[in-house]
Amino acid sequence: MKVSIHPQKVSEAKRFYEILNNPNFRFFAPAPKSVEAEVEWIKKSKEKAKKNIEYSYSIICDGEVVGGAGIKIDQQRPHVMELGAFIDEAYWGKGITPKVIGLLEKIAWQKGAVRIELRMDIENKASERVAIKSGYKKEGLLKKAFQSKRGYVDNYLYAKVK
Repeated sequence: MKVSIHPQKVSEAKRFYEILNNPNFRFFAPAPKSVEAEVEWIKKSKEKAKKNIEYSYSIICDGEVVGGAGIKIDQQRPHVMELGAFIDEAYWGKGITPKVIGLLEKIAWQKGAVRIELRMDIENKASERVAIKSGYKKEGLLKKAFQSKRGYVDNYLYAKVK
């Protein structure tokens, strides 16, 4: 299984819309309301990349778009970067996300990261396993740190430092 990433393309918006609107995505932010809304999000993400705020990538597995990933740069502490990813349900449990985290890490270190963070809903055991498998250390619990489809939820904070 060959896994790679590339900057998101507007032409991939429909695929992201399909993946993100899966009702089994319990741990992700609200899904885009339309393909057009996803196109706008991708266009805005390109502007964020130009400003060194956030970088959004498509996850490619054996030539197919299977998810998205990103790097957010803390604007107050630019040496701190947060990584995240989402994968199509058909590809869950296939070892793709740890590979993606490794690819994102390389980019983050090259961009000057000294600290990389992963945050996940405390009920998202699969993401916690990815963090551990990828060598991140659990640092704490962040109360009501993220707004998901279920409202404001607690997150675990995992990190790796250079």
